[in-house]
Amino acid sequence: MNKKIILADKSGFCFGVKRAVDITVDQKKSADAKLYTLGPLIHNNDVIHRLKEKGIDQIDEDDLETLEPKDTIIIRSHGVTLNVIGNIEKSGSKMVNATCPFVTKIQKIAEKYHDLGYQIIIVGDENHPEVVGINGWCNNSAIITKDGSNLSDLPAKVCVVAQTTERLFNFEKVVDIVSKKCEEVLTFNTICSATKERQESADEVSKQVDLMIVIGGKHSSNSKKLFDICRTNCENTIFIENSLELPTEAFDKEDVKTIGITAGASTPDWIIQDVIEKIK
Repeated sequence: MNKKIILADKSGFCFGVKRAVDITVDQKKSADAKLYTLGPLIHNNDVIHRLKEKGIDQIDEDDLETLEPKDTIIIRSHGVTLNVIGNIEKSGSKMVNATCPFVTKIQKIAEKYHDLGYQIIIVGDENHPEVVGINGWCNNSAIITKDGSNLSDLPAKVCVVAQTTERLFNFEKVVDIVSKKCEEVLTFNTICSATKERQESADEVSKQVDLMIVIGGKHSSNSKKLFDICRTNCENTIFIENSLELPTEAFDKEDVKTIGITAGASTPDWIIQDVIEKIK
């Protein structure tokens, strides 16, 4: 099939996700007891399935009390609340923290400036595990917003951070609103550089193609944002988790001559290559 395929040069596993997977696999090699991840390690069902095949299961916070002292628990790449870390330490089990270092940085900012009397504002998705975790480092007192529309009656001192996968436009919009309402505003653009690079790369590719394919987990925040960006430029954009979800009719059309592909930060190379091979 004579189709031109353009793969976004910034796509697939980011540093934090690869690090979390590598840490977990390495721990399994040396573990002499059960190894668990606290929730899904990353937002990719295929990767989670492969980890399960290696004997790495996931548990929820409610299951922490069932851990044995010899068990190992891996903190997911998105991070967790300070309270959860305390509960794991109380259990006596071995804890391995695979939180992305960029997320850890935000947690520390939230903790520090909350203790200094600042109201923490997080620009992001309130139900995303990363945001839930960050909020837990400032006593769950953060104001969480997507666009600043829910910001009213703010104190004089605020500190603004962002979910690592947030869009820069949203962060800047919130900062602009807060700056007009508060006397003292500290802003930390904590959007990960990998997120910015992936979004810019996807934006560029999606302007050149007849079909744009976004590969990512259905619960992946950064993948959803890539889809939104691509669909703005290319109406013929589809969102899939793997090659099994790629419909032949999507690319087997005469008017589809150039196909663009990007992938979220939790999508491994082998899934991307599977999609490319199916198109070929």
